[in-house]
Amino acid sequence: MGLLDNKTAIVTGSSRGIGAEVAKILAGEGAAVVVNYRQKAPRANKVVGEIQAAGGRAVAVGADLTTADGVHALASAAMEQFGSLDVLVLNASGGMESGMEEDYALKLNRDAQVSMLNAAVPVMQEGSRVVFVTSHQAHFVETVPTMPEYEPVARSKRAGEDALRELMPRLSQKGISLVVVSGDMIEGTVTATLLDRSNPGAIEARRAEAGKLYSVEEFAAEVAKMVTADVESGHTEYVGGADYFGKSA
Repeated sequence: MGLLDNKTAIVTGSSRGIGAEVAKILAGEGAAVVVNYRQKAPRANKVVGEIQAAGGRAVAVGADLTTADGVHALASAAMEQFGSLDVLVLNASGGMESGMEEDYALKLNRDAQVSMLNAAVPVMQEGSRVVFVTSHQAHFVETVPTMPEYEPVARSKRAGEDALRELMPRLSQKGISLVVVSGDMIEGTVTATLLDRSNPGAIEARRAEAGKLYSVEEFAAEVAKMVTADVESGHTEYVGGADYFGKSA
């Protein structure tokens, strides 16, 4: 018996990186998983193939979360393919990509998170869980300075977290809990790579300051744990970056 047998999970932004690893872990615990991608269908199909090869259930669904059609397509896919929606992992984020409109970070990291949750809530069952994935650079942005290159993204992700927390009374009425997972800079992520490109040495400097940086796989395991962890709604799980707590006190 897996911890998530007969449950269905949506993991946003799960065609690669942290989201892909979380999807695989949840599938390994018995969940049917909706793997979400925005443009890269082959990547998402590869993740689905790996899950199925391991005996799990998964489907890839293309959806742009910054559109109403996208969030509703994702919520609908869970019901149509697997008959329920019990877990929503809000992992998709961005804002450092080139060529995007000026307010893209806020549109994706705040507005799309709220829209996705609002689309999912009507079909989520009592006892369901929402997990929002963020970074210490965003979670602590009001008290701990971050790199200038990352500050707009960090502030938009913090705005997203605040907006989701404001929905907690509505969630609790339906018996749905919200957990936030905040991690230090993660080795191997797109964000870390882009930061290091715009600020050469950023990853090495953060590793030296923190003592250790989590890998994608290590951080994904911590995110997946929070799907079934016995914690109160509104709990924040901190992963790495112990030095932040002295700075933000």
